[in-house]
Amino acid sequence: MGKLKIGVFGAGRGMTMVRQLFKSEDAELVAVCDKYQPILDRCRREAEAAGMDKVRYFPDFDSFIESDMDAVIMANYANEHAPFAIRCLESGRHVMSEVLTCTTMDEAVRLIEAVERTGKVYSYAENYCYTPPRREMRRRYRNGDIGELIYAEGEYVHDCTSIWPQITYGERNHWRNDMHSTFYCTHSLGPILHMTGLRPIRVSGFQSPYTRPQAELGYKMPAAGLELVTLENGAFVKSLHGCAMKPNSDNYQINGEYGMFKQKGGNVLAYVEQQGQNCRGEWKEYTPEPEQVAAVGSGHGGGDFFTTYYFIRSIIGDEYALENTINVYDAVDMCICGILAYKSIVDGNKSYDVPNLRNIAERDAYRGDTFCSFRNIGGNMYVPYEIGDKNIPDSVYEEVERRWRAGEPG
Repeated sequence: MGKLKIGVFGAGRGMTMVRQLFKSEDAELVAVCDKYQPILDRCRREAEAAGMDKVRYFPDFDSFIESDMDAVIMANYANEHAPFAIRCLESGRHVMSEVLTCTTMDEAVRLIEAVERTGKVYSYAENYCYTPPRREMRRRYRNGDIGELIYAEGEYVHDCTSIWPQITYGERNHWRNDMHSTFYCTHSLGPILHMTGLRPIRVSGFQSPYTRPQAELGYKMPAAGLELVTLENGAFVKSLHGCAMKPNSDNYQINGEYGMFKQKGGNVLAYVEQQGQNCRGEWKEYTPEPEQVAAVGSGHGGGDFFTTYYFIRSIIGDEYALENTINVYDAVDMCICGILAYKSIVDGNKSYDVPNLRNIAERDAYRGDTFCSFRNIGGNMYVPYEIGDKNIPDSVYEEVERRWRAGEPG
């Protein structure tokens, strides 16, 4: 068997995967698609410098999907992953999707059924699950070191205001400007679900106030969103995330019956009771060893390496990779909590059950459910923001575009 042939859709975020494919022993880059020609040109230059001169480049997806590929990595706009992933699956390709999995409950159902129907590998690139401390917390929790989960926290705060022109280009309806406050939830919630293996069953959503610095950048959503999630064993999770809170921060902790694990920088802070001696534990802080030297120095604390590596190895049939990759059911669980949390916010913080879409009987209630804040996706279930587009003048987006083209910060 020769190397797997992989295409990358989206050469901005996708350059991380492209560079990893330059070095892969099991796969090779054969095609790249992006609508923005300067990004395609940059990708071509890097590929040719790495000795890869047979890669094909496409400005449109319809031509790209006709390429000879075994698998596609979806690194396009985050609110467009599901429909393109479904097209790739139905064309016979394996799929790895960048964050996020889906935009609506309807997409969640259709994506799951496409994976089941085709039998292809679907892997979710939630890189925040794979840093050494979070991998170690997963290992020790699943080893039973602190017993059953009682409470957990996931926090991902990334203040993007200084780079807003470079990631939204002055587009009024760029997905980052239109996403609802709990949309980008899987960096905070995903690692907790991945560590524990527990399924979410109920969620309530909350959001922060809308602030002046956001309006000046054409950023339509509040600074932060919060999900309170009940898990199948009765434990609950606080999931906090935002793109305009200050300063940047992340925190992951899991509290069990006999202790807790918490990420502290690149370390694990652990408290574990001595067996049979309640309340007689000890604190220990230590640095977990990386599982693979190749992951050291890769993006997002090493997480970027593992998402692509496990995807490729899963296609080959590596059982360890299949155990550690994030399959479509777990990926959907991570994502739909944010969709339902925003529905909760709209309904005055009412809590909603999180369906188990592994069960065919639970899917029909969500077919056609396009509730979301993206006008072109939501249709008659589109939910606009309270502030509305009309309150942000075109001059704001014109200024953001000027800063983008001039390379100026937000």
